[in-house]
Amino acid sequence: MTDGSIAHAPVHPAAEAAAQPSDCDAALVLGDGSVWWGKGIGAHGTALGEVCFNTSMTGYQEIMTDPSYAGQIVTFTFPHIGNVGANREDIETVTPAARGLVIRADITQPANYRALQHFDAWLKSYGLTGVAGVDTRRLARRIRDGGAPNGAVAYPAAGRPAVADALAKARAWPGLEGMDLAKEVSCRQTYAWDETVWAHGAGYGTQEAPRFHVVAVDYGAKRNILRMLASHGCRVTVVPAEASGADILRHRPDGVFLSNGPGDPAATGVYAVPAIREVMASGKPLFGICLGHQLLALALGGRTTKMPIGHRGANHPVKDLATGKVEITSQNHGFVVIPESLPTGIVTTHVSLFDGSNEGLRVEGKPVFSVQHHPEASPGPRDSNYLFRRFVAMMEARK
Repeated sequence: MTDGSIAHAPVHPAAEAAAQPSDCDAALVLGDGSVWWGKGIGAHGTALGEVCFNTSMTGYQEIMTDPSYAGQIVTFTFPHIGNVGANREDIETVTPAARGLVIRADITQPANYRALQHFDAWLKSYGLTGVAGVDTRRLARRIRDGGAPNGAVAYPAAGRPAVADALAKARAWPGLEGMDLAKEVSCRQTYAWDETVWAHGAGYGTQEAPRFHVVAVDYGAKRNILRMLASHGCRVTVVPAEASGADILRHRPDGVFLSNGPGDPAATGVYAVPAIREVMASGKPLFGICLGHQLLALALGGRTTKMPIGHRGANHPVKDLATGKVEITSQNHGFVVIPESLPTGIVTTHVSLFDGSNEGLRVEGKPVFSVQHHPEASPGPRDSNYLFRRFVAMMEARK
């Protein structure tokens, strides 16, 4: 198979047949006109979105089902994708939100006692389209140096990708900036959650003696965040992204959680910010993660901006400014809070040691805080678990 064969100029329709290597039946076509040939994986079709990369060595199934990847095609920089197969437990939502994927080598055969399915079969079962055989190191450098581009993965059943059509679609796609995707991945109605974190030999447990009641606003919530809340003694009520402040508070929670999610926080903030402000006015403890962190910053009067490449991986060092400790964190975000925009009384609590960007905040004199990274993903593995304990302590102090 030809790896990373790239045409750096737009491909004319008449040249498509000649440009396609004989051993390739799929292609990633970027909006800049470059064509990255490879072998199709997963379901036949065309996947359209923003092309990003993730540096994680494990967790490909969790990544593909993380709602925060809505609107994105994920490039995995780690070469051995598929080595632990797929199962029914390692998912973050029932319906994957990622648009597609790009990998370096053919999908690895599963070699893990928990594997129930080959990863390629799992992709097909969810209608997810991808391409293997791409020089992902070169693609990651392209994204790093030029920003995350729009792109299309074309894997037709006929085996002859329509490059010109894929290029036109990639160029016409509006991009994530200004796009509210939280509504697309959020639950449609309120539901209760009582499942606790996974344990070896036992699987997931059930919360049977909750001490607190937390309302989680679902902007694209990962299941493991809800499990962490339940494991810390919380009965969880999950409400849709568009729930108003009154909708949230009528459940009489001890605390309110703002979940992760995809898209532009400024677009989601149109309806989320008024609700968050009403919750803050109630004095209830408030904890936000990822998009929830960004929406909280907007509700406090701050601003957000799109990052050129974003933070996506499981080895990001973050410094806790209060203790000086460095946490190894899991991250997945393409927008960031502008720290200079935060008003007086809002304290930056965490910063990225990669680029110095904002990774956390708290409100002086109020039980309100948030972080940009994902403490529930546990890459450290337990470096950031204290954040859930902090939230519980805030609720305990008000009992």
